Amino acid sequence: MSWFGAPAVGNGASGAAAVGLGAGAVYQYYHTPWNEVRRALPAVAEAGYDAIQLPPAQRSKRTWDDPEPRGYQPIDHLDFDSVFGTEAEYRSLVDAAHEQGLAVIADAVVNHMAEGVDFSAFPHVGWDDFRHEGPIRDDEDDWELENRDLEGLPDLKQESAHVRAYLEAYVDRYADCGVDGLRWDAVKHMPRWFFHDHANPWARARELFTVGEVLHGSVSYCERYLETGMTVMDYPLYFVMREEAFGRDGDLRALDGAGVVDSHPHQTLTFVSNHDSPPPAHELLAYAYILTFEGYPRVYSGRIDVDDERVRNLLWVRRTFARGSAHTRHADRDVYVFEREGNLLVGLNRGDERATVSVETSWSDTFLHEHSAGAGNRLTDEEGWVELHIPPDGWVCYAP
Repeated sequence: MSWFGAPAVGNGASGAAAVGLGAGAVYQYYHTPWNEVRRALPAVAEAGYDAIQLPPAQRSKRTWDDPEPRGYQPIDHLDFDSVFGTEAEYRSLVDAAHEQGLAVIADAVVNHMAEGVDFSAFPHVGWDDFRHEGPIRDDEDDWELENRDLEGLPDLKQESAHVRAYLEAYVDRYADCGVDGLRWDAVKHMPRWFFHDHANPWARARELFTVGEVLHGSVSYCERYLETGMTVMDYPLYFVMREEAFGRDGDLRALDGAGVVDSHPHQTLTFVSNHDSPPPAHELLAYAYILTFEGYPRVYSGRIDVDDERVRNLLWVRRTFARGSAHTRHADRDVYVFEREGNLLVGLNRGDERATVSVETSWSDTFLHEHSAGAGNRLTDEEGWVELHIPPDGWVCYAP
């Protein structure tokens, strides 16, 4: 089940159905009231995004007076009056997004309930609906990750038919509100069979796309969840970007072949940061990479304003030119150049000085027009080679 090139089908209005998810990018909101998001929607759509991601809609433990995160400790999954606003406001927000041609991806918490709450306070589940194995002690043990409590959060028994019925009703509530996709929270803390046999089929039956938060740096580990029928957040690429490629003392050669996106470009959501994960030192350079590379990129509202002109330009480049497979054309410590197979040539420079490199392309005797840095057009020679001049801590985007 791919996000890419497919319409945002299902419960959304016709505006969302006109958008091919993956042509633009997701704009992720976090800790933002529904009415505030609704007011921003025209600017989000005008900037070139094709979807928004929203925090969980269900009633949860923490309020604005409590520490973050809010919305991720459910009390009642079936009550959509939350700290972010009422159910009516949420439904109005989804409708308004569709009117702007934006799909809506909803965060869905199906692993746990709120910590420190008497089990009798949960209206639909009780003591017997939870595992009681204590906290996770070994982050490398799959059994512990799936069967023990994540940071003190009571762990739901997905093997219970009653729990599954409750969680399917939660998915159904989202579908009835008109959302177009679900982002499964804390995926690695639940058994894969639950997603393969239940959660992803529930979403598929309601024509909802799904993406899983698999917080792990191993590509092969994340691939196990691809097999359940979902897209995954590309944490392996994120860690390479933060710790190697775009880190303070990084090396852009680390990008070559990095991440789930390298082998599964149509089943990955790429990102630079989020509320849990800080950005690399060269944050905007990392955005220039994911917004022009393969995969479905997501931009975090907590770091990037919707009116950021540099990101808006990259979104325009993405929607206009970024098609086809990516091929590395040059890689050294400070410079990385890739081509989107006959459509776009992108050069990144993390150095302090302008970089000049010659690269082979798919175009012979062709003028390439620069669309981001004002670096000037370039002419490829008869063998397809071209010389690029890339600004310091910057990028260039060329297309014929």
